[in-house]
Amino acid sequence: MNGIQALWLKAIYKAAYPFKIQFAIAFKVLAISTRVQPSRHFSDRGFYKKTLLILFRRILPMLLGYSLAYAESADTTQISTELPEVKVSADFRNRSEIDTITSITVISAEAISNRNIQHLEEVLNAIPNLNYSMGSNRPRFFQIRGIGERSQFVEPINSSVGVLIDQVDFSGAASIAGLTDIEQIEVLRGPRGTRYGANGLAGLINLKSYDPSPVYDMKLALSAAEYDTTSISAMLNLPINNRVSSRTVISKHQSDGYYNNGYLNKDDTNSQNEWLLRTKLRIELNEQSNLLLNVLHSDIDNGYDAFSLDNIRTTLSDEPGFDRQRSNAIGIQGHFELTNLTLAAIGNVTSSDIGYGYDEDWSFPDIHPWSYSSTDHYFRKRDNLSLELRLLSNETSKILADSTSWIIGLYLQHRKTFLERQYTFAVDDYRSTHEVESVALYGELETTLSNRLAVITGLRIEHRNSQYTDNALLEFDPQDTLWGGRLALQLQLNQEAMSYFSIAKGFKAGGFNTDGSLDEDLREFQSETLLEAELGFKGTYANNQLRLRSAIFYAQRHDQQVKSSLLRLRPDGSTEFIEFLGNAAEGTNKGIELEAQWLINSRWQTGLSAGLLTTRFDQFINEFGEDLSGREQAQAPRYMASMTLDYASENWFAGISIDSKADYYFSDRHNTRSRPFILINGRVGLETERFKLSLWCRNLTNQTTYTRGFGSFGNDPRKFYVTEPYFQFGEPRIAGVTFEYFP
Repeated sequence: MNGIQALWLKAIYKAAYPFKIQFAIAFKVLAISTRVQPSRHFSDRGFYKKTLLILFRRILPMLLGYSLAYAESADTTQISTELPEVKVSADFRNRSEIDTITSITVISAEAISNRNIQHLEEVLNAIPNLNYSMGSNRPRFFQIRGIGERSQFVEPINSSVGVLIDQVDFSGAASIAGLTDIEQIEVLRGPRGTRYGANGLAGLINLKSYDPSPVYDMKLALSAAEYDTTSISAMLNLPINNRVSSRTVISKHQSDGYYNNGYLNKDDTNSQNEWLLRTKLRIELNEQSNLLLNVLHSDIDNGYDAFSLDNIRTTLSDEPGFDRQRSNAIGIQGHFELTNLTLAAIGNVTSSDIGYGYDEDWSFPDIHPWSYSSTDHYFRKRDNLSLELRLLSNETSKILADSTSWIIGLYLQHRKTFLERQYTFAVDDYRSTHEVESVALYGELETTLSNRLAVITGLRIEHRNSQYTDNALLEFDPQDTLWGGRLALQLQLNQEAMSYFSIAKGFKAGGFNTDGSLDEDLREFQSETLLEAELGFKGTYANNQLRLRSAIFYAQRHDQQVKSSLLRLRPDGSTEFIEFLGNAAEGTNKGIELEAQWLINSRWQTGLSAGLLTTRFDQFINEFGEDLSGREQAQAPRYMASMTLDYASENWFAGISIDSKADYYFSDRHNTRSRPFILINGRVGLETERFKLSLWCRNLTNQTTYTRGFGSFGNDPRKFYVTEPYFQFGEPRIAGVTFEYFP
């Protein structure tokens, strides 16, 4: 049976036990929940009528009575009277966000909880000038300020947007970016030339989970929603002794997805089935030095069946695809306070098995006499080993008359990727091996010129050596020595506000194309560089109840790497779709980011964020000889905006968020665009010291959104393969309930 109702209500029953709620009623609810037939939507059959009816009529009034009694017998819950300080873990020195000299958005654990979300995908529309590309079940590729990859098939890629999860590099493999027990999401916009090098041309997405603490803590959470969506998680923070603490999290998320397959008569061919297990161990060596061990196992086994010949949520695939990722990672971070300096060490070992496949014809053989049948499957095994050593000055080791603090670091990485492609029209399976070795040396100086003015200079030199072989007898061994860095001025306006100006250079390594029957002159492409100027302001006002951040940027892209594609006719009359990367001369990206948080009073809080973006190709002639100079770049919406309004009393809470995004081109080779949208999300609930119950809904008005689009080919034999646009849809309206219990 579909056991989410039983599991969810069992959790309520367990929570009810210490509250001394009548056992008979809890058992009655459980008994009814086990008789409810599986339903795709809450409103389809008897879930509301039976289980929820008893829950809301009998259980919730008792919980309400308990909460009122608790409020009378206990001290009133202390609600914050100022905005909390936010530390940025992606910064060299873990600075406060308000002192970080870059445009950055930090999504806190509270904001994640307020949206009742399970994955990074579900918060991306709320982050200014951050976009993403689907063509999969979960997004793996992101664009910051209009810069970033959209997909990967045969060819190796170098990510423009880095993705770190607890300092482990998952760039290009972010399907596992679940949000269970995540403390905060940090999005750093602009080149990370000094800190992250070749994987930070456009910026960085950094997910940080909670570290172990010396205080015992436990949390259980269950969530049920439409489309047979269920999420279950448990967290245990356990102090082992006065020096060692551990924190373990396990979670399971599953959903049928938002598509029906009309040919197979199934509603779960685009399903989600995601497991996560993470354990952290913190060892306090002394009062100033510590070790942090992180062990992660993630198993993503999702379906992929998201394109319909009719551009509706009913597909016709006879061989639906898949989007899988099984990752294991071990990381260790060391922080050592020495006599005159600080030593930081970060080491990671990861292994990922990534599977991606789709039904190429999106239909079945009998749909039309002219139809074809094909699948395309990709299996990657990616192993990564990295080590970073960093020396940081302290107050006793500053240089230049004690005016300058310094950082020097060494970064080593070895990555090996094995690919096997199984394609219907290929005579044999395609196999390749790609190895990359990187060595980087970086440093940064921060010089205080006066009590208000400081200058920051950073430089990184990185050498990359790649080796590629495949069973088609192709071999590549490119080498690159690249450099990046930044020069910044920071002006402290007063104790609560500062402004900055920076010039940064980022870089992205060159590479090669291997797919299809490309001509020799299209095989290799060169490195790309990004030069960006940014002017920013950050400040807090009204006793830290109002926080403002803004940034204006202007970027020039040189030897811009642009994905293009070709269609070539096969002997049997079908077409081969070939994607490749090439350098598109020049591009310009410029815009503004604004963010504000206001704690209106002890019960009301609001937030606003917005991003404006203008992009264009300064020079670009595509593979058809068309001059696209002046055209917008792909995946670059002209505006993004988000607004939140939250209310919290001693026991009750409610909130609403509104996310908006402009339309944009899906690709640089055709004119198919997304559609603009406004998404409204809401929640209401009850919270006490022991539990939290939330009723929520995302996309309240059921807006239709597009997350991926094609427009350069036709795939429908009923229309004689005429070229037309095809779209993948975003999340429709979905309502659910989440119960959290704190023993």
